[in-house]
Amino acid sequence: MYHGINLDDKLREECGVLGLYTDGNDNTARLLYYGLYALQHRGQESAGIAVNDGIKSYYHKAMGLVPEVFDDEVLEKLKGHMGIAHVRYATSEESYVENAQPFVARYRGGTISVAHNGSLINGKKIRDSLEVEGAIFQTSIDSEVIANLIARYSNEGMNKAIEKTMALIEGAYALTIMTEEKLLGVRDPLGLRPLCLGKMGNNYVLASESCAFDVMGATLVRDIEPGEIVTIDKDGITSTFYTKGDKRASCIFEYIYFSRPDSIIDNVSVYEARKNAGRILAKQYPVEADLVIAVPDSSVPVAIGYAEASGIPYGEGLIKNKYIGRTFIQPKQSMRELAVRLKLSPLSENLEGKRVVMIDDSIVRGTTSRRLVERLKSAGAKEVHVRVSSPPVVCSCYFGIDTPDKNQLIGAMKTIEEIRKTIGADSLGYISTDGLVNSTGLPKENFCLACFNGEYPMAVDEGKENEVLED
Repeated sequence: MYHGINLDDKLREECGVLGLYTDGNDNTARLLYYGLYALQHRGQESAGIAVNDGIKSYYHKAMGLVPEVFDDEVLEKLKGHMGIAHVRYATSEESYVENAQPFVARYRGGTISVAHNGSLINGKKIRDSLEVEGAIFQTSIDSEVIANLIARYSNEGMNKAIEKTMALIEGAYALTIMTEEKLLGVRDPLGLRPLCLGKMGNNYVLASESCAFDVMGATLVRDIEPGEIVTIDKDGITSTFYTKGDKRASCIFEYIYFSRPDSIIDNVSVYEARKNAGRILAKQYPVEADLVIAVPDSSVPVAIGYAEASGIPYGEGLIKNKYIGRTFIQPKQSMRELAVRLKLSPLSENLEGKRVVMIDDSIVRGTTSRRLVERLKSAGAKEVHVRVSSPPVVCSCYFGIDTPDKNQLIGAMKTIEEIRKTIGADSLGYISTDGLVNSTGLPKENFCLACFNGEYPMAVDEGKENEVLED
């Protein structure tokens, strides 16, 4: 989202979280900075780092991309042996610095810092009840609600306070929490949002994705389990469960689009899952064509898999301008075609006279797909066959994904043939839900598929989506 307009016409993961506990490393903030850089794809609105030296917390957060928010002078002031960090994507009306994270507050036990990825479906209800009791809130994010609850129960010990808080909140969350003594990681009972543990010598790292470990010099140890609290302090690392059920509902869009291809999510390579999806798409929707291309970047592994399975050569057909960041000035509504032209350019030499298979990861509103098909044909493509590595998106998400209203979802409002005509493709094929699940190698019951079928893993009030708090 750039200035309130989703340039890519994609669903958006709303946050990335990070945590680091060291044995006295002076470079804590700098290491967190590098880790945040690797998680930048999960949020481009704001970034923040909070560190603690065992006595006091120091933090810096602002609107902008990671390199815009931090420089050497800022990082030098953030001294501590542990820290947490956050990148955030938000809807335009929530995009202001007060909502940047981590959320840092003082309470009677010292300082508590919270970074959160996800959404609480009962966050507004809890906030309202706390305000009735006299609580004052400075932001509209649910990290502040969580911090308030933890502080309220802190006289029983931090882990017990977290357990009591988790018993009250409902929704999706991956949390990194920091006090003067401890760094903690918490994952929601269904594992909707990802969180993993890494190790770097004697240091421990928590992150939304394992790709952050690579740049920090850490190695992946394991995923945090649903319902688990990992506690890291001077005595080492311990694990407890505030709840442990048989049901899981991890967001399958991590494999489709959100995560970087070099990440491992719940023991599955994102890259291999996407390649598998391409192979399955080729079997489900074969077509006679001369060239397979990807809408960069997340669809590249899918296109490679499709090419391998179909025998059709893979090549470049769309060149991405990698230098359009959040500072890009979005054109007016009437000039959206210019926005697409600035971001993606067709490679005429590869397209002229070719029957092209264009691989994309999803179609949300259909506007960008239509413009891309038009541009490919204008650049000389004889035919454009669109293949999509997710089923049609027909329902909104309430668990931390920025989803348009249902009446803006083309998959909910039109048949596949109507969508094909709308985007101008010569043919259109979406991967089946079973095919998508099979691409991961995990059981179907492990995933939340609500955006495809409306079967939410917990009760939601579909008429009150604006009351869902978001981080």
